[in-house]
Amino acid sequence: MNNKLILTALVIMSVMTYAADNEIYVEQSGATANLDLEQLGSANLIGGLLSSAGSMTALDLDGTSMTLDINQIGSTNSFLGDITADNFTGFFEFDGSSNGFTIQVDPTNTYGADGSDVNVDVTGSSNTFTLDLATSSMASNTDLDWIINGDSNVINADIDYDGGTNYMDIDGDSNTVNFDGQGYAGGYFYLDQTGNSRTFNINQMSTNDNDWLKILSTGSNGTICVIQNDGGSSVGC
Repeated sequence: MNNKLILTALVIMSVMTYAADNEIYVEQSGATANLDLEQLGSANLIGGLLSSAGSMTALDLDGTSMTLDINQIGSTNSFLGDITADNFTGFFEFDGSSNGFTIQVDPTNTYGADGSDVNVDVTGSSNTFTLDLATSSMASNTDLDWIINGDSNVINADIDYDGGTNYMDIDGDSNTVNFDGQGYAGGYFYLDQTGNSRTFNINQMSTNDNDWLKILSTGSNGTICVIQNDGGSSVGC
């Protein structure tokens, strides 16, 4: 085992605004890493991709058989970065409003993202979550589970999967789901939603294979667009 972990926690206090912002910088390489990060309060940052505040870089995690547990409790927090791993397990919990989550898993197709097990648990409103999982259809046997409680949340999921499953349980009004799934061995998407004024844009594009979709939706008003194309071509609502 050859693990390298650089973890820096920066606490920045602003006298002008009487607010405290926390920042975590992580760079990890090596197999079988287990990381547990928790932030309490508002305007905190785990970054990463396009990070700001103290001009941070990283959340950059490279390796296989990795476990990452993120807890951000508060509002206007951000979790940003790149994860490059096979057999990656992620537990992401966000309690609060106006938080942002932008994660790419293996964007350069270094390991693939086979066996990814990603769990997202959100309680709050006006949050935006963007997950880009795998490239070149390398997310074999992926399992994604989302539990969202709150209003006006936006989920953007782009999954390149082979035989993966994506389950979303959403409760609240004015929530938006934008989902793109593609690959060469099909994928299964199950969306269970309760609430009014919802918006779903769902594109499934597995090349020469089957995709499955199940939607249980209860509520008034909203827009639902579903397109399936087994030619693997780009589609859109």
